[in-house]
Amino acid sequence: MIRLAKTENKGFTLFFKDFMFINHDKKHPSFSLGDGEDIYKENHGSFKVKEKLIKKIPLKDFTILTEDSQQITIEFQNETVKLLANFKEIEGRLEITLDYDDQEFNRVWMEIPASKKEAIYGCGEQFSELNLRGKKVPIWVTEQGIGRGDPKLITWLLNVFAGVGGHWHTTYYPQPTFVSSANYYFHSDVKCYSEFNFKKNQRHTLYFWGNPEKIYLGKHDTALETVGNLAKFLGLQSKLPEWAYNGMWLAIQGKGGKKKVRERLQKALDAGMKVGAIWSQDWEGIKVTKFGTQLFWDWKWNGKGREIRFPDFPDFVKEMNEKGIKYLGYINCFLNIEGDLYKEARAKNYCVKNPQGEDYMIYVTTFPAALIDLTNPEAFEWIKGVIKKYMIQEAGLDGWMSDYGEYLPMDAVLHSGISAKEYHNQYPVDWQRANYEAVKEAGKLDEIIYFNRSGFSYVSRYSKMVWAGDQLPTFSMDDGLASVIPAALSLGICGIGYYHSDLGGFTTFKPFFTRSKELIMRWAEQSCFTMAMRSHEGNQPEHNVQFDEDEKVLQHIAKFTQIHVHLTPYLKALSEEYQKSGIPPMRPLFLHYENDEAVHNLKYQYLLGKDLLIAPVVNKKKTNWDVYIPETEWIHLWSDKKYAKGWHEVDSPIGQPPVFYRKDSSFTDLFKQIKTL
Repeated sequence: MIRLAKTENKGFTLFFKDFMFINHDKKHPSFSLGDGEDIYKENHGSFKVKEKLIKKIPLKDFTILTEDSQQITIEFQNETVKLLANFKEIEGRLEITLDYDDQEFNRVWMEIPASKKEAIYGCGEQFSELNLRGKKVPIWVTEQGIGRGDPKLITWLLNVFAGVGGHWHTTYYPQPTFVSSANYYFHSDVKCYSEFNFKKNQRHTLYFWGNPEKIYLGKHDTALETVGNLAKFLGLQSKLPEWAYNGMWLAIQGKGGKKKVRERLQKALDAGMKVGAIWSQDWEGIKVTKFGTQLFWDWKWNGKGREIRFPDFPDFVKEMNEKGIKYLGYINCFLNIEGDLYKEARAKNYCVKNPQGEDYMIYVTTFPAALIDLTNPEAFEWIKGVIKKYMIQEAGLDGWMSDYGEYLPMDAVLHSGISAKEYHNQYPVDWQRANYEAVKEAGKLDEIIYFNRSGFSYVSRYSKMVWAGDQLPTFSMDDGLASVIPAALSLGICGIGYYHSDLGGFTTFKPFFTRSKELIMRWAEQSCFTMAMRSHEGNQPEHNVQFDEDEKVLQHIAKFTQIHVHLTPYLKALSEEYQKSGIPPMRPLFLHYENDEAVHNLKYQYLLGKDLLIAPVVNKKKTNWDVYIPETEWIHLWSDKKYAKGWHEVDSPIGQPPVFYRKDSSFTDLFKQIKTL
């Protein structure tokens, strides 16, 4: 039900389900229109976005054109400038459409009421913050950056000299969506750059560099209902295959190929490690450059012009499958210009063009690569065919990392004629849609897992699983182990249920960023209590501690894979709950304890379902950890000690991370057995 109420200062308020969403008067107009010039700078997928604002016109006056309980139409004006806003209730949501002269104006501001104590969550994947109140959040797909503020000096140097250090808000997967602690969600169908400002005490300012196709508001009674209904509206990820719960997805690559995989896999199995899959990024061969060894980026196991690491790869995949081990590979949306597939794509004009009409050569690492033009229907079908033929049918892969999606340049020329700035945020969605359709058309949607890092609105409909991208192999709060926790929680609020990270981090740069034994062991403790454990050797494996570094590390990781597999009945129950209700498995505490003010700013501890409380140790050299226990009684997993509501300092040596289970859980027996593993 929608209703209006006039206010004393010749304004009005608009209520939906008796909650005030609009509070308009001349001093605080709800809408403004403007014009501006976009300024984009990019380096290796990291974007710096600025503008030259030419004008901003507040629309202070209004005329109510139609009004009933299902639909209200209002014209907002200022002299000769008009904006028509239509508010309509559809399927329990408030849908807003805006109509104005978009030839003259390319900026829209919308202001909605806020409260001082309100908490705000979402905006896609946020690595540094969970509660976004007091923040201004840009919504733009980009590389997340290296450091992102921690360590400050190195981030500053990388930003000044290379433009790749990032900031607290840079993310692969932003989304113009947020959830309020007042139990409403806001989502805008807009693909251009936008900026959500939650700094003001009484108003949120939502700023779009283009006209949103629609704006959606949903109001519910509880936080769980709000998040669940938002997820179902955006679209849920499809269910994970059964083998996803069988253990670690173990990263093994490099010289030695099959021999190396067999030896290291056996070492892991002999230590008691539960291994569900082997993941070899270099399945398609490698390219040797003066900067080192890199993946070849031509999506065949036996293509020309490369060093092949896995001769007879399909037979090797079958060998692993016969042992109960799945095999994962790698793909991205680029093509190595030395590869077979690029030659075909070039001949058919399937790649993104530069302003001169040539294939755009993009430097992602150290060599030029072409980017597939997904606005070209033929190119879209072609890359689906590549996945189906070379990865599924010929190689027999059980899954893969579906990488990148952030790099579309702003001066690129696209087949469809859409501008790059309009399509940039949509590119990663279409990239995952290509993977989804290929797997579905191959009849393997219930068997194959692919995992992406980049995304935008509605990618949840096509993503099988999201991973956190490229973290530092350190205890950096903004770009290390700690950062994957708020990232998972913020994405869970935005519809993602299946999420994990590179166990041990990725971005290695000796001597500043290298993986220690403590780091990989603590990361294993956190990964254990997510929906998947997958290791990564890092971009410089020789400088990182690996899973088989020594017996202590090996036994530690093996132990937590055993715990992870032991939790399979619980994890499957959480998956079913997500499929039915949209509630993510990894949850911020406020979803179940929204009336407890203390939980709204907890960004480094979480609930795995409603029955497990996880507070990973995310600082180095710590054997005690402060944990907040919400109401009801919780049992410490390792000591059986009971904890009541409040802050507690908990013994947390390596091997015993702070984990608690709810006393009244129906899975109590399952949790109690963990100590005996």
